[in-house]
Amino acid sequence: MNGFKIFYIFFLVINIRFLAVSAPQAEYFNEYTFITDSLPSVLTRNHADLLESRLRSQAILKFGTHQLPDNAKEWETYRLGLRKNIIQKTGLIINHDLPLDIKETGSVQMKGYRIKNISFQTRPGVYATANLYVPEGKGPFPAVIVMHGHWPGGRLYQSFQAIGQSLALNGYVCLNIDAWGAGERTPIHGKDEYHGANLGASLLNIGESLAGVQISDNMRGVDLLSSLPYVDPKNIGATGASGGGNQTMWLAAIDERIKAALPVVSVGTFESCVMRSNCICELLPDGLTFTEEAGVLGLVAPRAIKMSNIIVDNPTFLSSEMLRSFNNTKPVFKMLGAENNISNLVLDKTHGYWPENREVMLGWFDLHLKGIGTGAPKKEIPFETLPNQQLMVYPIGKRDPAVITTAAYCEKRGKELRSAFLSAGSVDASEKQMELRNILRINERSGLRKVHQYTSDGGWDRLALESSDDKLIPVLHMAPANKSLGYVIISNPGGKKAISAELIAELKKKGQGIVIADLSGTGEASSTKENTGNRSMMLHTQSRSELWLGKTILGEWVKELGVLSEFLRAKYHAQKVSMDGSKESGLAGLFLAATGGNVDEIILRDAPLSYQFDSQGSVDFFSMGIHLPGFLNWGDVSLAAALSGKNVRMINPLTMSGGKISEEELRSYQQEFKKLRMISNQRGETIFN
Repeated sequence: MNGFKIFYIFFLVINIRFLAVSAPQAEYFNEYTFITDSLPSVLTRNHADLLESRLRSQAILKFGTHQLPDNAKEWETYRLGLRKNIIQKTGLIINHDLPLDIKETGSVQMKGYRIKNISFQTRPGVYATANLYVPEGKGPFPAVIVMHGHWPGGRLYQSFQAIGQSLALNGYVCLNIDAWGAGERTPIHGKDEYHGANLGASLLNIGESLAGVQISDNMRGVDLLSSLPYVDPKNIGATGASGGGNQTMWLAAIDERIKAALPVVSVGTFESCVMRSNCICELLPDGLTFTEEAGVLGLVAPRAIKMSNIIVDNPTFLSSEMLRSFNNTKPVFKMLGAENNISNLVLDKTHGYWPENREVMLGWFDLHLKGIGTGAPKKEIPFETLPNQQLMVYPIGKRDPAVITTAAYCEKRGKELRSAFLSAGSVDASEKQMELRNILRINERSGLRKVHQYTSDGGWDRLALESSDDKLIPVLHMAPANKSLGYVIISNPGGKKAISAELIAELKKKGQGIVIADLSGTGEASSTKENTGNRSMMLHTQSRSELWLGKTILGEWVKELGVLSEFLRAKYHAQKVSMDGSKESGLAGLFLAATGGNVDEIILRDAPLSYQFDSQGSVDFFSMGIHLPGFLNWGDVSLAAALSGKNVRMINPLTMSGGKISEEELRSYQQEFKKLRMISNQRGETIFN
């Protein structure tokens, strides 16, 4: 296996879901697909991918605006600000004083070195699994932290074992660490599972990120190496491939104890991350609003970094993209008198960490961590890798509970945040509305630029609303029997084809006006770049792309629903506009009302009562579009309902994993929603059906 990242993420780790929808997934998509086949299309057939072209254009524009300072004084100001931004946006927690509490569970004696199986504390009560490769002798030795990418077995995958053994044979201490949620830190011990998608994105809701917890873990790894009496703490390096190469870049940028770094098949541009295949562990929320990858690489200066890419790769990590960042970063190194400390290499290989990479690594680290050689590749000493079982910290199924999973961490932290939120005695409604707008990334409302009207079909007026932020919103319109009955705007994450025919028939019978919209990423407004045949990847590409650009899917949907509401009042003099949304789109209607939108009533179907992580159903019940950075730090769904000041009806409310809510839990939520209305001094009520 060559370890090609996109192959692993979408094929191996997610159990070949890219190629075939399993039975449970088929059931899921039957729920979302072709329920109302009779609804006509709106947009011109065979149109280009409007969503991809819009977001790609925005990313290209952002790249062009980010220039690095050309003098040392301005660079120092920029550097400090950028580092602060990265820490804030990733939710990075730095705690060097926390006891490491290293636990050794076994070791393997090799010729010239020993491999120790260890775990250590990375944050209070949270432990990482790792292997420590220690050369024979007293030292002090230079050391290297190794970070794996998306390969089976995590740190135990042969390529990463090989790095550790090669380093140890050449006189380096090596810490080979499992990434958060991978290796021995997966939901089921001993079973490979993908740490990204909805699972990894769930960290956003508690104000953290997969990138942030990885940086935190790796900084603790440097703490561990620095604490060892046989390690020279002034000569520590970092390397990794693919997602591990990405971690290498972030660690070297934030932790100045890293003297030399070698990221492999991972460096590209932030622009190239937008609407391309990559993992949420590589996401810097809002990143393109304040920097490009060249800025992050520049944070390493004047320390040493060498980027090793391949000729043909995932579009995110093409060598041409790496070279764009390299060429924009090099002037910073030159300005600081360290032009020789930045280098790059392009190999004619496939995606992986190959023997050629290891030889480059040895030469690079010898030069910068030992002060010997020229930096040219160094021939390896032969070795053989070991069976995974010999290097596991715990026997399969007998993992220490302190090696906490992403799910357990999100659930625990979510409960802590909700407890603090619900203990508040009062709420400043206007302040909370403004904070919610910031969480949704709604910097300004969208306006209506133009209405494109087409011939009616089956009693439906067909419209495309062109908004001020360059969107085309496909809309079906049916006038009410009487203006006093008003309009209901219906939306569904599966697009209009997923809307229940019974719901439409019911509204027609009542004589209410009906408007059906395909929101961004849904129905006719979806992108061909999404893997729609994979439940865990619903809106995966778009959600990451919006976050790179300082937006969220729910925030964009709020703006689009706002355009629709104002259009109905202006064009058809609608006396009443209600929102009726399923799953995530129901939340968008609620958030529109909660942020001051012109809405009279909100209906949510199959929506979560809380963003609290739970394990009752499936982490993939909702799409990637549901996640909002810092939402539980702000409040919860109950607060949004209160801030709406309108009547809210929740039909079949669920947990965050789509689980059923017991009668006892429902009574508790009813009290919570009622209390939030009272302490925020807002009208209306929330009814659960």
